[in-house]
Formats: sequence, structure tokens, C-alpha cells
Amino acid sequence: MSIANLRKDYSHASLSEADVLADPIAQFSRWFDEAIMAQLPEPNAMSLAPVGADGRPSSRIVLIKGYDQAGFTWYTSYGSRKGRELQENPHAALLFHWVELERQVRIEGRVEALSGADSDAYFNSRPLGSRLGAIASAQSEPIADREALESRFTATEEAFGNEPVRPENWGGYRLLPDYLEFWQGRRSRLHDRIAYMLQADGRWTRTRLQP
Repeated sequence: MSIANLRKDYSHASLSEADVLADPIAQFSRWFDEAIMAQLPEPNAMSLAPVGADGRPSSRIVLIKGYDQAGFTWYTSYGSRKGRELQENPHAALLFHWVELERQVRIEGRVEALSGADSDAYFNSRPLGSRLGAIASAQSEPIADREALESRFTATEEAFGNEPVRPENWGGYRLLPDYLEFWQGRRSRLHDRIAYMLQADGRWTRTRLQP
């Protein structure tokens, strides 16, 4: 079959202005809870797309670790490519794609680093292997081979044992949203799209977008 002929007609649900909540974070929470209840694989996986100083966007999948009215949080190496890009340009986009529910959520906004205390708290809650891995890996930097990476991990394990300390170049980020868009697949590509935009006075406005 030709790639051009790969398609699906969406019919799982609908989304109207009457369906969505006035608060986009509450609406996100409703959909996120439904994704969990549906037992989707990794409903917390999201695409993160920052843009560097050169104007080139990049994207990768990361895991959301929390959200509230303040924003959406995740953790990573500050020295990674995404960390460097966020330092150069503190704006990014997030995308959740819940295939089985035929839904997407797009989120855009400004990004800020979390406090050291917040990063310490999350780092110390991680499995031991994950904490050691964060220390051993200079994320996004070249390395000779897999054996060299595993040697670095072993050396880190020997040096820190069961009490690794969060490295200074690792921690959390929060995206403060000013735009959220909820997309529900519909038949004949007449999808439902409801966008929320943050106004200067702090209010959210809702708009239906054409598919």
C-alpha cells in the first residue's frame, strides 16, 4: 500500500464549545485523566519542541512530571541540546497525542527553570539507577561506544553508591502556557479544534478553529 493511502476516519468522539471547561488547565486535567483511565501506553509522554538561537526547531519525546495552574513540568539535563536551546530562547511547544482516543493537545508558552529545592526533591524520588544515569551521562554529547557509556555508569556507581547527589546541570523546567489547543478527530477530516488564548488581563478566551 502507498504511504499516501494510509489513512483513518476518526469517529471516537466529538468536542464542542459546550463540552469544554472555561479553564484550559481543568480541561487538560479532564482529558489527561481520561487517557489514564483508558489505560493508554504512557499517557504522560509528550513532544517537547524548543527553538535555538539559530531559529532551528527540534523535538523529542519527554515525560511530563506534573501540571497545575502554574504550568507543565519535566526534568532533564541543562547541558543537553534542549537545555541549551531553552537557555537561548525560553519558549517552547508541547504536544500530547493520545492515538487511541483520537486526541491531541498543543501547548505553547514561556519556559523557566524550577528551583534547586524542587529539582532535588524530584531527583531524590527517582529510582537509584535513574539517578546514577543522570550523573554518568553527559546528555547529547558524543561518546565512543556503548561500552564506554556503561563504563561511565559503573564508575559513577562505585563513586556514589546508594546516595548520589543531583548534579548541578540536571533539573526541572516549567512551561507557563499562553496557548492551549484541544483537537478531537472527526469524520471526513472535519476535526474539532478548540483553542484557548491567554489575554493580557489574565483571562482565557476560547475560539473554535477550522480543521
